[in-house]
Amino acid sequence: MTSVDLIKNVQVQAILGPQTSSEAVFVVDIGNKTEVPIISFSATSPSISFTKTSYFIRTTLNDSTQVKAIAAIIDYFGWREVVPIYEDTDYGKDMIPYLIDAIQDVNSRVPYRSVLCFSPTDEQIRGELYKLMTMQTRVFVVHMRTSLGSRFFSIANEVGMMSNGYVWIITDGLTDLLSSIDTSIIGSMQGVLGIKAYVPRSEKLDNFRRRWKRKFLQDNPDIDEVELSVLGLYAYDSFWALAMAVEKLNTVRPLFKRLDNGTNTTDLENLGISENGPKLRDSILHTKFQGLSGEFWLKDGQLQSSTFKIMNIIGKGEREIGFWSPTHGLSGNSDLTTKTSSQTNLGAIIWPGETTVIPKGWEMPTSERKLKVGVPKQDGFSDFVKVEKDQWTNATLVTGFCIDVFKAVVDSMKYALPYEFVPFEKADGESAGDYNELVDQVYFQNYDAVVGDVTILANRSNYVDFTLPFTDSGVSMVVPVKYDNRKNAWIFLKPLTTDLWLTTGTFFIYTGFVIWVLEHGINKAFRGKFSQQVGMIFYFSFSTLVFAHSNFLPSSFSTQLHNCFIHESNEHNPICHFAEERIISNFARFVMIIWVFVVLILTSSYTASLTSMLTVQQLQPTITDISDLKKNGDYVGYLSGSFVYGLAQSMGIDSSKLRPYDNVEEFHQALSKGSRNGGVSAVIDEIPYMKLLLAKYCTKYMMVGPTHRTAGFGFVFPKGSPLVPDISRAILNVTEGDKMEAIDSEWFGQQVSCQEQGTTTSESLTLDSFKGLFMIAGVASAIAFIVFFIIFLYEHRNIITSECSVSQKISAMAVEFDKEKDISSRGSKKIRFLYVCTKCKDD
Repeated sequence: MTSVDLIKNVQVQAILGPQTSSEAVFVVDIGNKTEVPIISFSATSPSISFTKTSYFIRTTLNDSTQVKAIAAIIDYFGWREVVPIYEDTDYGKDMIPYLIDAIQDVNSRVPYRSVLCFSPTDEQIRGELYKLMTMQTRVFVVHMRTSLGSRFFSIANEVGMMSNGYVWIITDGLTDLLSSIDTSIIGSMQGVLGIKAYVPRSEKLDNFRRRWKRKFLQDNPDIDEVELSVLGLYAYDSFWALAMAVEKLNTVRPLFKRLDNGTNTTDLENLGISENGPKLRDSILHTKFQGLSGEFWLKDGQLQSSTFKIMNIIGKGEREIGFWSPTHGLSGNSDLTTKTSSQTNLGAIIWPGETTVIPKGWEMPTSERKLKVGVPKQDGFSDFVKVEKDQWTNATLVTGFCIDVFKAVVDSMKYALPYEFVPFEKADGESAGDYNELVDQVYFQNYDAVVGDVTILANRSNYVDFTLPFTDSGVSMVVPVKYDNRKNAWIFLKPLTTDLWLTTGTFFIYTGFVIWVLEHGINKAFRGKFSQQVGMIFYFSFSTLVFAHSNFLPSSFSTQLHNCFIHESNEHNPICHFAEERIISNFARFVMIIWVFVVLILTSSYTASLTSMLTVQQLQPTITDISDLKKNGDYVGYLSGSFVYGLAQSMGIDSSKLRPYDNVEEFHQALSKGSRNGGVSAVIDEIPYMKLLLAKYCTKYMMVGPTHRTAGFGFVFPKGSPLVPDISRAILNVTEGDKMEAIDSEWFGQQVSCQEQGTTTSESLTLDSFKGLFMIAGVASAIAFIVFFIIFLYEHRNIITSECSVSQKISAMAVEFDKEKDISSRGSKKIRFLYVCTKCKDD
């Protein structure tokens, strides 16, 4: 009977059993209209759910619950590409979006989806399998009905896809019904992994299995062996759940509310609405008990069970190798008490081809024997990549630094990787485009890879994948060098910058002035004519250049010079004539100690810097920064076709100031001429190119920078290519070993000694390096001066408090300051000054 007959004529209170998802779609729609609960233990499509149709109750697992378990296996073994194979039905295609999302969550990708029609012929299946064989991916997830799955694996075995290197994972629906598949088909599925809902063992379940198996074999004597599937357990528990719900509701008589919409209504519109339906639905949803399949409880209208077994098909059946749960992930045992991730925790797996070696998940496609590797065709910088024709055989020969690195990398890999180089050129032998266009050929699938001096750039990585770099990274600038500074007559001024010279001279005068103020009243050496006093200020402060280095003079000279400052008994000492006079004031001694220390540091630094400039060869750059080029309006060179053209514009260099060149010789000629004579003032490009330029002309140019960071040269592969991680690991092995040094020596060894000469520059000392010293000296002098001034004002406070005018007070103060004082009486409270101004006398 149909569902319509059951509701209309029998007036059933619930319907249990739409077995397929396509059947359930129709029945659920009727149940929704009549409010009759529809219970299914086998409609697993995620497109049908309680949230969309509130009278649909799923007492089996939603297909989407197993996708994370599948993704965990993929991540577990490190497979980076997976192809799902499914049938074009509600059951087959509805789960795929969930599967793809789960695969992507573990950093894998789905490069292709293989779809089979509802009832494909053997030839259609075989044609799809041949298509899969031409691809690199060797990991497949099969999601289809048992009848189609049996035919599919039988044909896959025939075409040789159940051999070494292949990985097959089947979903829950196919794994659960393996016992119903013919043993000959099982024989063609050896090594397949399967996902299956986990049902905990119990005495009740074991007794039921024995009774069911005995009854089934009595009714079907032609069948030798049979196992009860998990789906059968769900069906049994579903009947119990419905019976318990009806019993709890205590409703026996069906009640339907008829709809009277006229005489022309259809049978569907006359079915009416079940008055017991809402109560029965709620009763089923709240039913909980321990069933044969485990704990039976519903959430959001479907059965909740999140643990799966991982099976391996071996021999005539399947073997349990592990478990998965969302809480603990993969585990080798069913207690799931700890989260594990090591492969040793799973049981031993026999893979297709009867091997225990874990497949790497991809192989070179059988339809393409060699990897098609594109290489750039260029005229300049052939040390990196050089393409030429053999004169005798007309064969294409590709050589160069990048080519040798690639060959070394491939040779170091654990498996063979056949390849052939294809120059990126036109029919006439000219280059077919720039490097961006060459990289695009990988994106357009014209090349399988690109090898050469191709820079790793962010915008290129949006379309292709790069390996790790195998060269130095960065963009730098090469400029001509200046002449040797030792030939400069004014080189003695070079150790200090202009601002440091001016600051030092200012402090010499400032310190001399402070000493003069402190010593003028008590020291005869600081008295006399005005011109003599001014000369003394300059002479005394600048003479500290000699005092500061007294520790470098002979010890006797140092001692006697020290005595000139401290003692009074050295008037006739000839050395004291050099120091002229001793310093008497304690304030002046304090200032001089600090200042001599500052001068000692300055002179020592000056001596060291000048020595470096006179003894070390100087190769100074003519330009040190990009801003100099922009300010002067100079022309800048770059490698023709390079991305540096756009980079230079982004740095603020006008496009009219950029000139392209093709090789090292053209760079040299342009730099030799200079901007004013039709050349350039600097060349900007990647460091590997600049090293070649310097290797040949190391005495004429030098590198300044880097001015911009890049990732260096890398090999190009299609997006998501499984070759990228293997090639990158091989690059690390090559670059960290002796092989890379040998390649460098082969291509650049003759110029290495020239390049390693390098250039040593000794920068002038700047004011920033001595700010602290000048601050200490300035503060010390200021403190001594201020304290002296305060004491002087205090001693002559009678002038300040007099009734004279301000100008008269200042004049009186000046007179008192200029008077020669007796050091023994200085500061005595008994000394009093009397000054009566003319105006006061008149009064």
